[in-house]
Amino acid sequence: MRVADWLSLFQVDDSADVDRIRYLLLHIRLPRVALALIVGAGLALAGGALQGLFRNPLADPGLVGVSGGAMLFAVAGLALVHPVVAFVTQAMGYAAVAVMAFVGSLCATWLVYRIATAGQQTQIASILLAGIAISALAGALTGLFTYFSDEQRLRDITFWTLGSLSGANWQIAGVTAFPVSLSAFFILKNTAGLNLFLLGESEAAFAGVPVQKLKKQIIIAIALAVGACVAVCGMIGFIGLVMPHLARMGAGADHHKLLIRAALLGAILLLLADTAARTIIAPAELPIGVLTALLGAPFFLWILMQKKQVV
Repeated sequence: MRVADWLSLFQVDDSADVDRIRYLLLHIRLPRVALALIVGAGLALAGGALQGLFRNPLADPGLVGVSGGAMLFAVAGLALVHPVVAFVTQAMGYAAVAVMAFVGSLCATWLVYRIATAGQQTQIASILLAGIAISALAGALTGLFTYFSDEQRLRDITFWTLGSLSGANWQIAGVTAFPVSLSAFFILKNTAGLNLFLLGESEAAFAGVPVQKLKKQIIIAIALAVGACVAVCGMIGFIGLVMPHLARMGAGADHHKLLIRAALLGAILLLLADTAARTIIAPAELPIGVLTALLGAPFFLWILMQKKQVV
């Protein structure tokens, strides 16, 4: 059914109204839906892979410094790009900040990996500790940039840190889909190794898994997905923590099924959260990161209580 035929069901007869609604659907609503599905799937997939790599259900992409690095570079772009290299901003527009966020995620991941690697061995515990330290440093520097920003840039920084899909268009959705798809390919390719990782690194190595290569590929894939998502949407937390848990309830420990289900759940949840963010206080819009945090924080506390009861 054509758009005009569909609109006729709602008695929209004016051709100008038809054109406006067609534009609204095709160029505003649908790109935002597509971006929500891509980002939700990417964050959930990265979170599930990270939990499998750490063998810890409380692992989250924010813990390894990926989100913190992306946020620091994005805020630095908002605070410094305009006065320092205005010609770059004029040429690239909003994309300049998105590119800086993506570069920040890769730099933070590389730094964490280098700190945690001694010789040819990379310790998962060291990655976690280094990620926490990098995240804390990035948070402090982000706060410093925020403190010295003027009113206009402060609004931009606040908008970025709380997360939003309002800047969605087909170009952004397409650009984001490529790194997320590439990350999904490498993560799903290594699900058999992640399954063996549940037994421990030594046991996985005895089973023929190239442990160091697997860790490197998974870490880079996580950085790629999370960096791309943060670069276009800002900070959207807890998707990577909550969705793998929900998927694990039905898919069990098999990472291939678990990650695919987590990606689907993440896409659906973020789409629903974005819809709620646009409608709860319409015509204003709630930051989507606030809604995901309201969902994720109680779930995180519930997980901690369940682990406490087990102990």
